[in-house]
Amino acid sequence: MTVEILQPGTGELPGDHYLPSTPDTVLWGRLPCATDAAVLTISSGETVTIDTVSHEGVLEDQGKDPLAYFGGHGVDASSVLDDAVAIAATLSRDPAADGPHIVTGPIRIEGAEPGDLLKITVDKLVPRVPYGVISNRHGKGALVGVLPRSEGSVSVFAPVEERDAGLVGVLPVTHGGRRLVEFPLAPFLGTMGVAVASHERPHSVPPGAHGGNIDIKLLVEGAVLYLPVQVAGALAYVGDPHFAQGDGEVALTALEASLRATLRFDVVPRAEAVREFGEVAGPLVRTDEYLVPTGLDPDLDEAMRKCVRAAIELISARWGMDEHLAYAYLSAATDFDISQVVDIVCGIHARIREADFEAVPRG
Repeated sequence: MTVEILQPGTGELPGDHYLPSTPDTVLWGRLPCATDAAVLTISSGETVTIDTVSHEGVLEDQGKDPLAYFGGHGVDASSVLDDAVAIAATLSRDPAADGPHIVTGPIRIEGAEPGDLLKITVDKLVPRVPYGVISNRHGKGALVGVLPRSEGSVSVFAPVEERDAGLVGVLPVTHGGRRLVEFPLAPFLGTMGVAVASHERPHSVPPGAHGGNIDIKLLVEGAVLYLPVQVAGALAYVGDPHFAQGDGEVALTALEASLRATLRFDVVPRAEAVREFGEVAGPLVRTDEYLVPTGLDPDLDEAMRKCVRAAIELISARWGMDEHLAYAYLSAATDFDISQVVDIVCGIHARIREADFEAVPRG
Protein backbone atom coordinates (compact mmCIF):
# COMPACT_ATOMS: atom_id res chain seq x y z
CA MET A 1 0.00 0.00 0.00
CA THR A 2 1.65 3.18 -1.18
CA VAL A 3 0.35 6.66 -0.45
CA GLU A 4 -0.97 8.44 -3.54
CA ILE A 5 -0.87 12.25 -3.40
CA LEU A 6 -4.58 13.10 -3.21
CA GLN A 7 -4.85 16.62 -4.49
CA PRO A 8 -8.34 18.15 -4.28
CA GLY A 9 -10.84 16.23 -6.38
CA THR A 10 -8.37 13.64 -7.68
CA GLY A 11 -8.53 9.91 -7.07
CA GLU A 12 -11.46 7.93 -5.69
CA LEU A 13 -14.36 9.96 -4.28
CA PRO A 14 -16.75 7.29 -2.97
CA GLY A 15 -19.28 9.46 -1.11
CA ASP A 16 -22.70 10.57 -2.28
CA HIS A 17 -21.27 14.09 -2.05
CA TYR A 18 -17.76 15.56 -2.25
CA LEU A 19 -16.70 18.46 -0.03
CA PRO A 20 -13.29 20.02 -0.70
CA SER A 21 -11.48 22.23 1.80
CA THR A 22 -11.30 25.68 0.29
CA PRO A 23 -11.12 29.16 1.82
CA ASP A 24 -14.94 29.23 1.40
CA THR A 25 -15.66 25.86 3.07
CA VAL A 26 -13.37 25.97 6.12
CA LEU A 27 -12.96 27.84 9.37
CA TRP A 28 -9.48 28.31 10.82
CA GLY A 29 -9.19 28.29 14.59
CA ARG A 30 -12.92 28.50 15.32
CA LEU A 31 -15.90 26.11 15.16
CA PRO A 32 -19.32 26.69 13.57
CA CYS A 33 -22.15 28.19 15.58
CA ALA A 34 -25.91 28.54 15.11
CA THR A 35 -25.65 31.50 12.72
CA ASP A 36 -23.19 29.94 10.28
CA ALA A 37 -24.47 29.05 6.82
CA ALA A 38 -24.06 25.48 5.65
CA VAL A 39 -21.57 24.84 2.87
CA LEU A 40 -23.40 21.61 1.97
CA THR A 41 -26.89 20.24 2.69
CA ILE A 42 -27.56 16.50 2.67
CA SER A 43 -30.28 14.02 3.61
CA SER A 44 -30.00 11.72 6.60
CA GLY A 45 -28.24 8.50 5.57
CA GLU A 46 -26.08 10.06 2.87
CA THR A 47 -22.29 9.95 2.75
CA VAL A 48 -19.82 12.75 2.17
CA THR A 49 -16.20 12.46 1.06
CA ILE A 50 -14.26 15.32 2.63
CA ASP A 51 -10.70 16.36 1.84
CA THR A 52 -9.53 17.44 5.30
CA VAL A 53 -6.42 19.60 5.72
CA SER A 54 -3.96 19.43 8.59
CA HIS A 55 -2.90 22.68 10.23
CA GLU A 56 0.69 21.47 10.57
CA GLY A 57 2.89 23.06 7.93
CA VAL A 58 0.38 25.91 7.56
CA LEU A 59 0.80 27.67 10.92
CA GLU A 60 2.53 31.00 11.46
CA ASP A 61 5.40 29.53 13.51
CA GLN A 62 6.14 27.29 10.51
CA GLY A 63 6.17 30.23 8.10
CA LYS A 64 2.53 29.98 6.89
CA ASP A 65 3.91 28.65 3.60
CA PRO A 66 3.42 24.88 3.13
CA LEU A 67 5.54 24.79 -0.02
CA ALA A 68 8.53 26.28 1.78
CA TYR A 69 8.00 24.38 5.03
CA PHE A 70 7.61 20.92 3.53
CA GLY A 71 10.13 21.71 0.80
CA GLY A 72 12.63 22.29 3.60
CA HIS A 73 12.06 18.68 4.62
CA GLY A 74 12.67 17.35 1.13
CA VAL A 75 9.05 17.18 -0.07
CA ASP A 76 8.62 17.91 -3.76
CA ALA A 77 6.25 20.79 -4.56
CA SER A 78 3.90 18.43 -6.41
CA SER A 79 3.48 16.47 -3.16
CA VAL A 80 2.35 19.50 -1.17
CA LEU A 81 -1.46 19.80 -1.13
CA ASP A 82 -2.91 22.62 -3.23
CA ASP A 83 -5.73 23.24 -0.75
CA ALA A 84 -3.26 23.70 2.11
CA VAL A 85 -1.37 26.24 0.00
CA ALA A 86 -4.59 28.11 -0.89
CA ILE A 87 -5.83 28.23 2.71
CA ALA A 88 -2.48 29.50 4.00
CA ALA A 89 -2.32 32.18 1.30
CA THR A 90 -5.92 33.35 1.63
CA LEU A 91 -7.01 33.01 5.26
CA SER A 92 -5.59 34.27 8.51
CA ARG A 93 -6.28 33.82 12.22
CA ASP A 94 -5.23 35.43 15.47
CA PRO A 95 -2.76 33.02 17.09
CA ALA A 96 -3.37 34.67 20.47
CA ALA A 97 -7.14 34.22 20.31
CA ASP A 98 -7.89 31.38 17.89
CA GLY A 99 -7.07 27.69 17.77
CA PRO A 100 -4.81 26.11 15.16
CA HIS A 101 -7.29 23.72 13.54
CA ILE A 102 -8.70 23.90 10.02
CA VAL A 103 -12.27 22.54 10.12
CA THR A 104 -14.37 21.81 7.05
CA GLY A 105 -18.10 22.56 7.08
CA PRO A 106 -20.67 23.05 8.37
CA ILE A 107 -22.84 20.40 6.75
CA ARG A 108 -26.59 20.67 7.25
CA ILE A 109 -28.37 17.33 7.71
CA GLU A 110 -32.03 17.66 6.83
CA GLY A 111 -34.41 16.73 9.63
CA ALA A 112 -31.92 17.03 12.49
CA GLU A 113 -33.39 18.90 15.46
CA PRO A 114 -32.19 19.69 18.98
CA GLY A 115 -32.72 16.63 21.19
CA ASP A 116 -31.86 14.21 18.38
CA LEU A 117 -28.51 12.50 18.05
CA LEU A 118 -26.32 12.88 14.98
CA LYS A 119 -24.71 9.54 14.15
CA ILE A 120 -21.46 9.92 12.20
CA THR A 121 -20.11 6.64 10.80
CA VAL A 122 -16.49 6.60 9.67
CA ASP A 123 -16.65 4.69 6.39
CA LYS A 124 -13.17 5.32 5.00
CA LEU A 125 -10.02 7.25 5.88
CA VAL A 126 -7.24 7.56 3.30
CA PRO A 127 -3.92 9.42 3.79
CA ARG A 128 -3.55 12.22 1.28
CA VAL A 129 0.24 12.52 1.64
CA PRO A 130 3.11 10.25 2.82
CA TYR A 131 4.29 12.50 5.65
CA GLY A 132 3.14 14.32 8.76
CA VAL A 133 4.28 16.47 11.66
CA ILE A 134 4.32 16.04 15.46
CA SER A 135 4.57 19.30 17.41
CA ASN A 136 5.31 20.42 20.99
CA ARG A 137 4.84 24.17 21.07
CA HIS A 138 6.03 26.31 23.96
CA GLY A 139 3.55 26.51 26.82
CA LYS A 140 1.72 23.44 25.57
CA GLY A 141 1.82 19.70 26.21
CA ALA A 142 2.06 17.69 29.42
CA LEU A 143 5.53 19.02 30.35
CA VAL A 144 4.94 22.76 30.15
CA GLY A 145 8.09 24.69 31.01
CA VAL A 146 10.30 21.63 30.52
CA LEU A 147 9.96 20.66 26.86
CA PRO A 148 10.75 21.73 24.21
CA ARG A 149 14.24 22.89 25.23
CA SER A 150 14.92 24.70 21.95
CA GLU A 151 13.01 26.21 19.03
CA GLY A 152 14.47 23.59 16.71
CA SER A 153 12.75 20.78 18.59
CA VAL A 154 9.23 22.21 18.43
CA SER A 155 8.01 20.45 15.26
CA VAL A 156 9.17 17.02 14.17
CA PHE A 157 8.72 15.98 10.53
CA ALA A 158 7.82 12.29 10.12
CA PRO A 159 7.75 10.51 6.75
CA VAL A 160 5.43 7.57 6.14
CA GLU A 161 6.84 4.36 4.71
CA GLU A 162 5.36 1.08 3.54
CA ARG A 163 5.93 -2.23 5.33
CA ASP A 164 4.45 -5.70 4.77
CA ALA A 165 1.99 -5.11 7.63
CA GLY A 166 0.97 -1.64 6.41
CA LEU A 167 2.04 1.98 6.65
CA VAL A 168 4.30 3.23 9.44
CA GLY A 169 5.58 6.57 10.64
CA VAL A 170 9.34 6.75 11.08
CA LEU A 171 11.49 8.80 13.47
CA PRO A 172 15.22 9.01 14.20
CA VAL A 173 16.75 8.24 17.58
CA THR A 174 18.83 11.43 17.47
CA HIS A 175 18.15 14.70 15.66
CA GLY A 176 19.22 14.35 12.04
CA GLY A 177 20.00 10.64 12.41
CA ARG A 178 18.74 7.58 10.58
CA ARG A 179 15.02 6.90 10.93
CA LEU A 180 15.07 3.64 12.89
CA VAL A 181 11.96 4.02 15.07
CA GLU A 182 8.70 2.85 13.47
CA PHE A 183 5.09 2.97 14.63
CA PRO A 184 1.93 1.83 12.82
CA LEU A 185 -0.58 4.27 11.39
CA ALA A 186 -4.16 4.23 12.67
CA PRO A 187 -5.82 7.25 11.03
CA PHE A 188 -8.74 9.11 12.60
CA LEU A 189 -10.22 12.59 12.74
CA GLY A 190 -9.37 14.43 15.95
CA THR A 191 -12.23 16.90 15.43
CA MET A 192 -15.81 15.87 14.67
CA GLY A 193 -18.62 18.04 15.93
CA VAL A 194 -21.92 19.86 15.63
CA ALA A 195 -22.61 23.59 15.89
CA VAL A 196 -23.26 25.10 19.30
CA ALA A 197 -26.52 26.93 20.07
CA SER A 198 -24.77 30.30 20.27
CA HIS A 199 -24.06 33.26 18.03
CA GLU A 200 -20.37 33.04 18.86
CA ARG A 201 -17.98 30.59 17.25
CA PRO A 202 -16.17 28.46 19.87
CA HIS A 203 -12.38 28.22 20.03
CA SER A 204 -11.28 25.11 18.13
CA VAL A 205 -9.14 23.59 20.90
CA PRO A 206 -11.36 22.63 23.89
CA PRO A 207 -13.89 19.84 23.23
CA GLY A 208 -17.36 19.83 24.76
CA ALA A 209 -20.90 18.49 24.50
CA HIS A 210 -20.78 19.58 20.84
CA GLY A 211 -17.83 17.23 20.22
CA GLY A 212 -15.12 19.22 18.52
CA ASN A 213 -11.50 18.40 19.31
CA ILE A 214 -12.20 15.18 21.23
CA ASP A 215 -9.05 13.36 20.00
CA ILE A 216 -10.39 9.84 20.65
CA LYS A 217 -8.18 7.49 18.68
CA LEU A 218 -10.86 4.76 18.59
CA LEU A 219 -12.63 6.69 15.81
CA VAL A 220 -10.92 4.73 13.04
CA GLU A 221 -12.68 3.22 10.02
CA GLY A 222 -15.89 1.46 11.06
CA ALA A 223 -16.37 3.41 14.29
CA VAL A 224 -19.37 5.62 15.04
CA LEU A 225 -19.66 8.92 16.90
CA TYR A 226 -22.97 10.07 18.38
CA LEU A 227 -23.39 13.75 19.19
CA PRO A 228 -26.36 15.55 20.75
CA VAL A 229 -27.79 17.93 18.14
CA GLN A 230 -27.88 21.51 19.39
CA VAL A 231 -29.23 23.48 16.41
CA ALA A 232 -31.58 22.69 13.55
CA GLY A 233 -29.73 20.81 10.82
CA ALA A 234 -26.92 19.85 13.24
CA LEU A 235 -24.33 21.82 11.16
CA ALA A 236 -21.64 19.15 11.36
CA TYR A 237 -17.95 19.68 10.68
CA VAL A 238 -14.69 17.72 10.80
CA GLY A 239 -10.96 18.39 10.85
CA ASP A 240 -7.70 17.87 12.74
CA PRO A 241 -6.80 14.72 10.77
CA HIS A 242 -4.36 12.34 12.45
CA PHE A 243 -2.29 9.47 11.09
CA ALA A 244 -1.54 8.08 14.57
CA GLN A 245 -1.92 9.09 18.22
CA GLY A 246 -1.16 7.68 21.63
CA ASP A 247 -3.79 8.09 24.34
CA GLY A 248 -2.91 11.26 26.21
CA GLU A 249 -1.36 12.99 23.17
CA VAL A 250 1.22 14.23 25.67
CA ALA A 251 3.54 16.39 23.53
CA LEU A 252 0.56 18.40 22.20
CA THR A 253 -0.20 16.88 18.80
CA ALA A 254 -0.50 13.47 17.24
CA LEU A 255 1.14 12.61 13.92
CA GLU A 256 -0.84 15.31 12.15
CA ALA A 257 -1.47 14.88 8.44
CA SER A 258 -4.26 15.37 5.92
CA LEU A 259 -6.85 12.64 5.32
CA ARG A 260 -9.59 12.01 2.77
CA ALA A 261 -12.54 11.02 4.96
CA THR A 262 -15.78 9.42 3.81
CA LEU A 263 -18.44 9.74 6.49
CA ARG A 264 -22.10 8.76 6.74
CA PHE A 265 -24.46 11.11 8.58
CA ASP A 266 -27.67 9.73 10.13
CA VAL A 267 -30.23 11.47 12.32
CA VAL A 268 -31.32 9.40 15.33
CA PRO A 269 -34.65 10.81 16.59
CA ARG A 270 -34.78 11.66 20.27
CA ALA A 271 -37.19 8.86 21.24
CA GLU A 272 -34.99 6.23 19.60
CA ALA A 273 -31.83 7.76 21.06
CA VAL A 274 -33.22 7.68 24.62
CA ARG A 275 -34.43 4.11 24.14
CA GLU A 276 -30.97 3.00 22.96
CA PHE A 277 -28.67 4.99 25.23
CA GLY A 278 -30.65 7.05 27.73
CA GLU A 279 -29.89 10.78 27.91
CA VAL A 280 -26.67 11.45 25.97
CA ALA A 281 -25.18 14.74 27.13
CA GLY A 282 -21.87 14.56 25.24
CA PRO A 283 -19.88 12.59 22.70
CA LEU A 284 -20.54 8.83 22.64
CA VAL A 285 -18.41 6.48 20.52
CA ARG A 286 -19.29 2.99 19.32
CA THR A 287 -16.83 0.50 17.87
CA ASP A 288 -17.36 -3.10 16.82
CA GLU A 289 -16.55 -4.11 20.41
CA TYR A 290 -17.21 -1.19 22.75
CA LEU A 291 -19.65 1.50 23.75
CA VAL A 292 -17.50 4.46 24.75
CA PRO A 293 -18.97 7.26 26.90
CA THR A 294 -16.82 10.29 27.60
CA GLY A 295 -16.02 12.75 30.36
CA LEU A 296 -14.72 16.24 29.61
CA ASP A 297 -13.46 18.86 32.07
CA PRO A 298 -10.47 21.18 32.55
CA ASP A 299 -9.68 19.15 35.69
CA LEU A 300 -8.60 15.61 34.80
CA ASP A 301 -10.01 14.19 38.05
CA GLU A 302 -13.40 15.77 37.34
CA ALA A 303 -13.29 14.49 33.75
CA MET A 304 -12.82 11.01 35.20
CA ARG A 305 -15.78 11.44 37.54
CA LYS A 306 -17.96 12.69 34.68
CA CYS A 307 -16.98 9.71 32.55
CA VAL A 308 -17.81 7.25 35.36
CA ARG A 309 -21.21 8.89 35.86
CA ALA A 310 -21.88 8.81 32.10
CA ALA A 311 -20.90 5.13 31.96
CA ILE A 312 -23.21 4.22 34.87
CA GLU A 313 -26.08 6.14 33.31
CA LEU A 314 -25.51 4.45 29.94
CA ILE A 315 -25.43 0.94 31.41
CA SER A 316 -28.49 1.62 33.58
CA ALA A 317 -30.48 3.07 30.68
CA ARG A 318 -29.47 0.51 28.06
CA TRP A 319 -29.52 -2.69 30.10
CA GLY A 320 -31.50 -1.77 33.23
CA MET A 321 -28.62 -2.54 35.57
CA ASP A 322 -28.86 -1.22 39.11
CA GLU A 323 -26.58 1.73 39.76
CA HIS A 324 -24.45 0.02 42.40
CA LEU A 325 -24.07 -3.08 40.21
CA ALA A 326 -23.09 -0.97 37.18
CA TYR A 327 -20.48 0.76 39.35
CA ALA A 328 -19.13 -2.62 40.43
CA TYR A 329 -19.07 -3.86 36.83
CA LEU A 330 -17.12 -0.83 35.66
CA SER A 331 -14.55 -1.32 38.40
CA ALA A 332 -14.05 -4.98 37.48
CA ALA A 333 -14.28 -4.95 33.71
CA THR A 334 -13.95 -1.52 32.06
CA ASP A 335 -10.86 0.45 31.09
CA PHE A 336 -10.97 4.23 31.46
CA ASP A 337 -8.47 5.80 29.09
CA ILE A 338 -7.12 9.34 28.91
CA SER A 339 -8.05 10.69 25.48
CA GLN A 340 -5.85 13.77 25.81
CA VAL A 341 -4.50 16.16 28.45
CA VAL A 342 -3.41 19.02 26.17
CA ASP A 343 -6.60 20.68 24.87
CA ILE A 344 -7.54 22.96 27.81
CA VAL A 345 -10.45 20.59 28.51
CA CYS A 346 -9.11 17.11 29.35
CA GLY A 347 -10.81 13.97 28.06
CA ILE A 348 -11.47 10.52 29.53
CA HIS A 349 -13.26 7.72 27.68
CA ALA A 350 -14.52 4.35 28.95
CA ARG A 351 -14.52 1.13 26.92
CA ILE A 352 -17.63 -0.89 27.84
CA ARG A 353 -17.67 -4.32 26.13
CA GLU A 354 -21.12 -4.88 24.65
CA ALA A 355 -20.49 -8.65 24.54
CA ASP A 356 -20.57 -8.71 28.33
CA PHE A 357 -24.30 -7.86 28.18
CA GLU A 358 -25.35 -10.25 25.39
CA ALA A 359 -27.52 -12.33 27.73
CA VAL A 360 -29.37 -9.31 29.11
CA PRO A 361 -32.84 -8.96 27.51
CA ARG A 362 -33.75 -5.51 26.21
CA GLY A 363 -37.26 -4.15 25.96
